[in-house]
Amino acid sequence: MDVYLHVRVLLSMILGLGVGHLLRGVSRIVQHPKKIKVYWVHLVWVLFLFLYMIHFWWWEFYLQKVSEWTFPLYFFLALYATLLFLLCSLFFPDEMSDYDGYRDYYYSRKQWIFTLMTILFAADTIDTFIKGSDYFARLGVFYDLRIGAYILLCVLAILIKDPRFHAFFAIFALATEVLNILKRYLTIH
Repeated sequence: MDVYLHVRVLLSMILGLGVGHLLRGVSRIVQHPKKIKVYWVHLVWVLFLFLYMIHFWWWEFYLQKVSEWTFPLYFFLALYATLLFLLCSLFFPDEMSDYDGYRDYYYSRKQWIFTLMTILFAADTIDTFIKGSDYFARLGVFYDLRIGAYILLCVLAILIKDPRFHAFFAIFALATEVLNILKRYLTIH
């Protein structure tokens, strides 16, 4: 069996659990819209995370070019995917009875959410280097600016509770991720 195929199976299982968790959370909102108060910023982040995970699945195709697989590399990728799953579980917890809707929940868990996102974007940088210097160079300055902005804004999001800031960041992140996909990842080369 091809080693890369073996790695993809593990990533697919972990990411599938995360996507399933997000979809189940959204379906609960659709099924029972009045049961828990919805917060649009929370939903923008859910959409961002869904897009990021689907995009992650797409761009990991470049790992087929890795010539030598090691356990540390395999373990790193498993951790990266696990970070995504943990974020999914943070956005849709199993129990909401302690909170007055998703807005209350979101602000009570923002330190956890944005700490994990900071680690996620740092892992993105490592993942990009793993794919090689040619791949990294092809991404250009937009990649550096995007990841740098995400990390800076995540650190600020840990500290700032202002809903306007969080609304801006959620919209910025979603728009930037869409632009990134349109600019670099419509096809795999």
